[in-house]
Amino acid sequence: MKNKSATEFFDSNGPLRGAKRDLYEGGIRIPLIAYWPSVVPAGRVSNHISAAWDFMPTFCDMAGIEKPDGIDGLSFLPELKGKEQSSHEILYWEYHTKGGNQAVRMGDWKAVRMDGGSDPAAPVELYNLANDIGEKRDVASENPEIVKRAIEIMDTEHSPSELFPFGDEKN
Repeated sequence: MKNKSATEFFDSNGPLRGAKRDLYEGGIRIPLIAYWPSVVPAGRVSNHISAAWDFMPTFCDMAGIEKPDGIDGLSFLPELKGKEQSSHEILYWEYHTKGGNQAVRMGDWKAVRMDGGSDPAAPVELYNLANDIGEKRDVASENPEIVKRAIEIMDTEHSPSELFPFGDEKN
């Protein structure tokens, strides 16, 4: 019997592909539990999609102060209060290690490029998360315009850094 990783053994990601530090859903999708008596009703479930960079704007909104300039995040305070919530048009992630990996979420579409820092022409995988939460069926060849848009976003959102060269295995 082959040795399994802890993720495989405990099946901690369920149907989601990947694990921490992956850009597949198993590496970036995590639940959030909010406890705020008299504001967040017990047992309330939300499917709002947010990211780590949304916490600062949310905390600023809770404190009644302006968020700092240069922050891309959106406050999810309206969602916590059960009010109308704005959504991100896109979400972008990148990891500088392992050859430089990028991902873009656009609604139900999720594009992933592995080794993009080492090879700018690396293929882009595309998944429709509405019907493929496990990212098992790459539909990039069937949706070239969506892939093109994802590549444009990856190229626009990436910010070169001397401290963290994209694709540098040493970081």
